[in-house]
Amino acid sequence: MYISRVPLNVARVGAVQLIESPYRMHAAVEAAFPPDSVRDDDEGRILWRLDSLDQGRGMWLYVVSPEPPDLTHVIEQAGWPMRMEWESKDYTPLLSRIAVGQCWQFRLRANPVRRAREDKGRRPKADASAIVGKLQGHVTASQQAEWLIARASSHGFEVIADDTGAPSMVVKQRHRERFGRNGKTVTLSTAVFEGQLRVTDADEFRRTLCHGLGRAKGFGCGLMTVTPVREASA
Repeated sequence: MYISRVPLNVARVGAVQLIESPYRMHAAVEAAFPPDSVRDDDEGRILWRLDSLDQGRGMWLYVVSPEPPDLTHVIEQAGWPMRMEWESKDYTPLLSRIAVGQCWQFRLRANPVRRAREDKGRRPKADASAIVGKLQGHVTASQQAEWLIARASSHGFEVIADDTGAPSMVVKQRHRERFGRNGKTVTLSTAVFEGQLRVTDADEFRRTLCHGLGRAKGFGCGLMTVTPVREASA
């Protein structure tokens, strides 16, 4: 597995077009790999995520993949062509270090959803648009946080609690995105999760890092990245 990143020049029209359409960005990421390259196997699949830097200082495209990408066309369309460069690193050294009990800082952009259930008369009026079994995006930050916490165990980790017992995590950059795909409008509820976690199952956690978490992986959701927890200075 490899992890790569490339800076995007948000002042360019081409970059804005990719950023505003997960469908176009998905196509651009797919084009970074030859037709016969590995896209999904036991080791992992192609995942991508856009990270916006604080204070509008730019944006990065992250890609995790079984093979290293060629992101030349992304730089030509949306980067700085005079500095034709991106970073790709072997992900194996980090993945091989994963062990039960380790604590990591994490960042995840995800699509928190639930399946609509029948209203049992607990509300005066049932929402006519809520079709039983239909996927619906969670709306509030607390709902989105609960969504991740509920899935943590099956993905090999737990969110660490702070001194008050609350999850050591923030939910931000919450958006309802709409974009065109094959003549239809796709709507996604997305959120970025940042916090600290503890590994509870090393194999499952490695799978999470390589296969993603949640739905809409082709549209920039599901990629979790981790960095070592920094010890507080004395």
